[in-house]
Amino acid sequence: MPTIYTAQITDTVAKLCIDANYYLNADIKNCFANSLKTETSETAKWITQILLENAEIAKETQSPICQDTGMAVVFIDIGQDVSIKGGSLEDAVNAGVRKGYKDGYLRNSVVRDPIDRVNTTDNTPAVIHYSIVDGDCITITVAPKGFGSENMSALKMLKPSEGIDGVKAFVVDTVKNAGPNPCPPIIVGVGIGGTMEYAALLAKKALLREVGAANRDNFWAKTEARILSDINALGIGVNGVGGSLTAMAVNINVYPTHIAGLPVAVNIGCHATRHMTAVLEGRE
Repeated sequence: MPTIYTAQITDTVAKLCIDANYYLNADIKNCFANSLKTETSETAKWITQILLENAEIAKETQSPICQDTGMAVVFIDIGQDVSIKGGSLEDAVNAGVRKGYKDGYLRNSVVRDPIDRVNTTDNTPAVIHYSIVDGDCITITVAPKGFGSENMSALKMLKPSEGIDGVKAFVVDTVKNAGPNPCPPIIVGVGIGGTMEYAALLAKKALLREVGAANRDNFWAKTEARILSDINALGIGVNGVGGSLTAMAVNINVYPTHIAGLPVAVNIGCHATRHMTAVLEGRE
């Protein structure tokens, strides 16, 4: 059976933590650049240019895009035909986070308990989501999540009778209530269906989709476009100064649900919405 060693996983997670914090993804850069062609607010244009300059400085100086280098959220797709050797997978991931945040001089933002607030000093533990998939590879995505945007997220158990109009209203109201706090322009991840906790996970995963890549289902693609239009009509704008670009994308993930429920979660990503992915191939 093909094998992947935990030391590889640790090194990969460490690199992804650093790269996600240093390099703004190309789809977001392109969105910023395109918005400069259509933005009517001169102040919004000026700030957008600063965001682009900030990304270039971070890349050139090998520095974080933002001082909030996030809590490490790690998605791991494990091929069912691969063997993992060398110790605990979870320990390997947390060792990678520990190494990445130390080597990359990234801020430690994790506290050991939500109430006593004592810092763990190494940004562990990570939030890890595991999936078993076909194949003999392991795909790792590290998505450092800052809490300026995370704090503006929301979940609601709608009544089935509220339907799509209720979904749209909840998403738009969540963004409206967030205002400038999540550092717009934002990406809006929406999870619909499943159960309470699964809707939230769907929303988190939706933030990983490339900006401009519409839902494969025509109904949901149109719904994304309509909600995006309604959000941008709010006029919150870049950094909350007004303008036409409040959200870069609305990405919706859906899942079957119970006959009595309509769970909807909104996870907001800031203007950086950081994530990096690597694939490890098993060796015989």
